[in-house]
Amino acid sequence: MKPRAITGIGTASAFGVGWAAFLEGMRDGKPASAVDGKVEVPGFDPTKYLGDKGLRSLDRLTKLLVVSSRLALHEAGLKREGAWTGVTGEDVGIVVSNAYGSLEAIAELHKVATLEDARYINPSRFPLTVANSAAGYASIWEDIRALNVSVCDGNCGGLDALACADAMLEQRRAKAILVGGVESMSEPLHVAFQRLAVAGESATLGEGAGIVALETMEGAAARSAQVLAQAVGFGTYFSPPDGDATLLHPSTEAMEQAIAGALADAGASPRDVDVVVSGVSGLRAFDEAELVAVARALGDPWVIAPKLALGETLGAGGALGMLAAIAVLRDGAKSYGVRGTVRTQPRTALVTCLGYYGNASALVMRAHSG
Repeated sequence: MKPRAITGIGTASAFGVGWAAFLEGMRDGKPASAVDGKVEVPGFDPTKYLGDKGLRSLDRLTKLLVVSSRLALHEAGLKREGAWTGVTGEDVGIVVSNAYGSLEAIAELHKVATLEDARYINPSRFPLTVANSAAGYASIWEDIRALNVSVCDGNCGGLDALACADAMLEQRRAKAILVGGVESMSEPLHVAFQRLAVAGESATLGEGAGIVALETMEGAAARSAQVLAQAVGFGTYFSPPDGDATLLHPSTEAMEQAIAGALADAGASPRDVDVVVSGVSGLRAFDEAELVAVARALGDPWVIAPKLALGETLGAGGALGMLAAIAVLRDGAKSYGVRGTVRTQPRTALVTCLGYYGNASALVMRAHSG
């Protein structure tokens, strides 16, 4: 991977809406504020950012993504007061992850069809059953026309979306790409997570969206954009379970290999990593597998776990991990440590995501020196 510039951020999470709220949350170090075993975006009101027209047929997932996309475009200077600045819609694309985004709409329509009659299904809600509908609506709302890609591969999707966007930039499919992930709270997802989690574990389900504007370094320099951080190396790996009947497979091997791949891609060594932004969330088997892999690959680095406050945000987890890394690299946030200690102001961060089914991804990020 060539170094890629991150020039804008848009987010809605348990910390609130916008980068200022996210940064404040990363500095506070407060644990998750869970209600009934779930963590939601507090007081989320999309009308503050999108107006009150055209929202009735959109689900919560789409609203979280559209708001975060709009914020990222304006923070990056790609738009000003709703109008493109220096670029057009044909120059900008979107690559976004969600793991279970269409589940809410599917469950809603199934319930209506089963308990009432299929004739009562709201046709305006049917498009939401498609996994890429949220990204499609974001493109429509923001006039994004270069490319539109949805990545659906569980917890690793937020980081894998960046790898996809990197390939698109290399092929000159766009000058700038909105990259990240989104997951929303819904009753079926909450119930499924409760049944999945082992009794007594401290993990809580969370929702949120994290979007960054990704550009080539040359493109960012040409328009004098502020570079918040650089993405410089990516790695991913899959280690299949021993048997077909295995539902969950926390793979230490996959995580270790993904870290090695990301370091090699970045031309970095283990001693270069100042902080690991982990996916530790309170699920013991997965937390242990990830931390063992980090120790084997890197020794004893400083490890932080923002999911302790944000909740397990699934398809948005890697994206919010990227934002947490920026908060550490650029603004010195030092909260949510779970292992090791910070020694100097970090310059290089490793964001890790361990999937539920044997996959793992890792991303190397560096502070921008300009």
